[in-house]
Order: sequence, then structure tokens, then C-alpha cells
Amino acid sequence: FPGQFLPGLDAGPNVWFEWLHRTTAVIVGLLVLAMAGLALLDHRDRPSILWPSLAAVGLVGFQAWLGRETVRLGNTGESVTAHLATAMALVALLVFVLARSWFPARIGGRGSSQRFTLLATFAAATTFALLLFGSHVTALNAALVFPDWPLMNGSVAPPLAGDMVTAHVLHRWVAVIVGLIVVAIAVVAWRTQRDHPPIVRLAVLAGVLFPIQAAVGGAQVLTRLAPWTQTLHLALGAFIWGALVGLVVVSYYTARTTAIAVYGDAEPGGDSRARRANEAADRKPATAGETIRAYVALTKPRIIELLLVTTVPAMVLAQRGIPRLDLVWWTLLGGSLAAGSANAINCYLDRDIDELMARTRRRPLPAHEVEPENAMLFGLALGVLAFGVLVAFVNLLAAFLALLAIAFYVVVYTALLKRNTPQNIVIGGAAGALPPVIGWAAVTGDIGVPALVLFALVFYWTPPHFWALSLRIRRDYAAAGVPMLPVVRGIAETTRQIGLYTVLLVAISLVLFAVAHLGAIYLAAAVVLGAVFLWQAYVLWRQGTSAEASTAQAIRLYKYSISYLSLLFLAVAVDALIAIPVG
Repeated sequence: FPGQFLPGLDAGPNVWFEWLHRTTAVIVGLLVLAMAGLALLDHRDRPSILWPSLAAVGLVGFQAWLGRETVRLGNTGESVTAHLATAMALVALLVFVLARSWFPARIGGRGSSQRFTLLATFAAATTFALLLFGSHVTALNAALVFPDWPLMNGSVAPPLAGDMVTAHVLHRWVAVIVGLIVVAIAVVAWRTQRDHPPIVRLAVLAGVLFPIQAAVGGAQVLTRLAPWTQTLHLALGAFIWGALVGLVVVSYYTARTTAIAVYGDAEPGGDSRARRANEAADRKPATAGETIRAYVALTKPRIIELLLVTTVPAMVLAQRGIPRLDLVWWTLLGGSLAAGSANAINCYLDRDIDELMARTRRRPLPAHEVEPENAMLFGLALGVLAFGVLVAFVNLLAAFLALLAIAFYVVVYTALLKRNTPQNIVIGGAAGALPPVIGWAAVTGDIGVPALVLFALVFYWTPPHFWALSLRIRRDYAAAGVPMLPVVRGIAETTRQIGLYTVLLVAISLVLFAVAHLGAIYLAAAVVLGAVFLWQAYVLWRQGTSAEASTAQAIRLYKYSISYLSLLFLAVAVDALIAIPVG
């Protein structure tokens, strides 16, 4: 309806829908202006209300400009996604102002633990990413790439052939992962936040709505994009996003106010703020070099080195030669940033128990070399940077897998499993097993069967490796209340489990020989290295009743396990480059 305020009576329904959209946008803009005006008049002394209200006005203006550009550019994918992202940011600001207004104007101090707030933030962030992912799929006209749902051409993991197929498959996979995170948040809230009903209600609301939204997404495919399914799918997504943003804000300020009500001027754990302030005042200011070293230490460089050892050989195997050096560089950089992100956030979440363990109390957070909030922001920034690097210079699948590794390590292992079950390291080991899959995906753009066997290899290597270490420091874990297997089940059972997992590990190393069509070099390495590993595990099992002897042997096994993984993956790379047939 060019040049007209109202479309003609003979205009079609699409024209009237567009008119309704623009009219609603004008009304929303006026309401946001009114809110900002009230904030200026009545809440100048509350920056947490005033500035978000003013920022909302700016977002409305930017959103209007984006809307015009979207029309001018013919609804291109980038403009549509940016338009949606801005709208969701506006929703977040409005929800923040609403939730913040429920709490006292002045809240002193930092309050109690924000562990649940961090989990809620992660759920909200992944939901936001999923919304943008869905917009990207729509922009590519990839919503109907597959005619069936929930499978894709009858498969859970169809070949990733082309941008449209890749975008659609990853969108469904991401939806499953985000759904599990949102439901997990609801379960955690139900179990741990019963004293705070608003938190429980918001978390459960998001957890209930997510499966409904997923079902509506399936209806989109099955009805060939019926208009009502598209509208309802987006509306539910926005509602879930708003509920999770509200959950973050309510959880954060509830923790702040609850801590003050319960502890007064003392922080949870018995440390008064005055004593902490005196300690900080007595400490000499850190030099720039010391600060840099502290932030690097947050990323746990030794762990990153071990993860990268599995990435490059997987790339060589996928290429059956030396991959492009620039691809190797960007994959390693993105993988290092992703691992550093997960490790830094892990340091933030575990800072309380790290103070209780001799092995970890010198880490930057227990040593008060880095502020907890700064460590958290550092970890999040590394994660965003990792995703950006991998998307820009590698491929979307590798970026998705890196994001999955971060999510699994932070949410599943650190937040949900580590303090609750002796099987924490078994399940949580999936995060550390993803680097070879990322390397494979970087080269091929797909996930082949050899990549899955490499994943299984690292997955089954992790328990013997880590349980050997935990045998040595079991008293630390007991003091910190972490239910590692030696603490809960004892030394004898731990050594038995190490033996069982070692047998599985060696068996899988031989499966890789057959599946990846490797040659004599790898086979010889797998047999010799595996035999030594089995012998070390057997010796440890025989000494399982002696705490002193088993500890000494556990240290030997722990050190050997590192050599085993490094040499075995080196053999993978060498065999892929120098193929010597067997027989």
C-alpha cells in the first residue's frame, strides 16, 4: 500500500497482515517511549531501571530502521535474522525492566552463589542462538528440505550435503540439545529452588513450553508450512526466550537479596566482606604479566594441549594426507578458544571446592588473582570468539560441535554431574571426546563412522585416565564433597573399573583399525600400546587392596595414559600419511 495509511478494502490478507504488523510496531514504540519517560521522571535514582528503559527506545528505533531495510532488500536472510535478533533483544530488555522492578531499589554487596543464575543464563543464550538458527533456516528456504519429522529422510543423521541440508540438520540437532538444557534447568529449579516459587514457575514454564514448540516445529514440516504453524512456532519461541530471560533476572536478584537477608554482612561460607577486603588491600597489585598469566591459567593450557593432540591426527585421517595449513590453524585456534572457554567457566563454577583441594587451591580464583565475575565474562567471551572463528574460517558443523562441547562440559559435567554422581567423569567425558570429531568435520563437513570411533576411543580412555588421578587425590575429593569413584566405592572397585574400561578402550582401538582402513603402522602401535596399558591396569587391580601401593601404581598409570593417547593418535596420523598394508 505505497503512500497510503490504510490499504484498500480490496487488498489481500497478506497486505492487511503487513499493515497490522506495522501498526503494532508503532503502538509498541509509543509504549516504550512512555516507559522511558516514566523512568526519567520517577526512577532517575535507579540506573538498573533507567538505562535499560532508555536502551529500549534506541532498540525500537533501530528495529524500525531494520524493518525498512528488510523491505528494501527484499527480505534477505541476513536482514530478516538481524530484524528478529533485535526484536528478541527488545523483549529481553522489557522483561529485565519488569523483573527488576519487583526487587528493592538498593541491594548492597554481591549476595550468595549465582550457580543457578549461570545455568539459566546459559539456557537463555542457547535459546537465543536457536531462534537465530531457525531464522537462518527460514531465510535459506530450507524448512522443507526433509519431508518427514522427527527423522530426516528416515535418519537421525543424514549426510550433510549442501548449505540448506546442513542448516536444517543442525537446526534440529541444536533444538534437541537446547531442549535438554531447558528441561534440565526446570528439573534443577524444581529440586533446588523450592524456596523461591517465581524461579520454579519460570523454569517449569520454559520446560513445558519447549516440547510444545518443538511439536509445532514438526507440524510446520508435516503441514508444508501452514501459516498458523509458522506464527505459533515463532510466538512460542519468543515466549520461552522471555521466560528464560526473566528466570535469569529473578534468579540473580533473588540470590542477591537472599544472601543479605540470611548472612547480613557475611558472605556464605563464613568469610566476611571486611576480611576479604583486608586481604585484597594487603595483596600487592598484580603486574600486567601476572594478570595475563592468571587468565591464561584459567584456560588450563595442559588440558588444551592434550585435546589438540587428538584433533590434528583426525584431520590427517579425514584428508588421507596433510590438510590445508590454514584450515589446520583455524581449527586449532577455534578448538583452543572453545576448550579455554569451557575450562574458564568450570573454574568459576568450581571455585568453592577448588579452595578445599590442595591440587587446585593455587588456581587463579582460589588464589584471588582474578575476580570471579571477570573469569566468567572471560570464559563467555572465549566461547563466542571460538564459535565466530570456526563459523567464519572452518564450517558451521565444526562450530556447532565446539559449542556442544562447551555446553556439555559446563552444564552436564560441571553443573549437573560432578557433585552428584560417581559416574560424573564417565558421562562428562563426552565433552573431551569431541575434538577429533571437530577435526574430522573441519576437513569433510560431515561426521563419518571413523570420527565416531575416534570419539569412542577418547570417551573410553577418559575414565581410566582420570580415575587413576583421582586415586592419588581421593582425600582432596572427599574433603570437597565430590563423589568421585574412589571416594564413594573405594579403591578396589575403582581399580576394577579401570581394568574394565581399559579392556574396552583397547578393543575400540582395534575397531578403528578396521573401520578407518588403517595399515600396519597403526595396528602395531595399537597392539603394543594397548598391551602395556592392559598390563598397567592389571598391576593396579592386583594392588587394589593396598592404598599405598595402588596410589603409586595409579600415578604410573595416569602418566602412561597420557603417553598412550598421544602416541596412538600420532600413529593414526603417520599411518594415514604412510600407508603400509597388513600382510
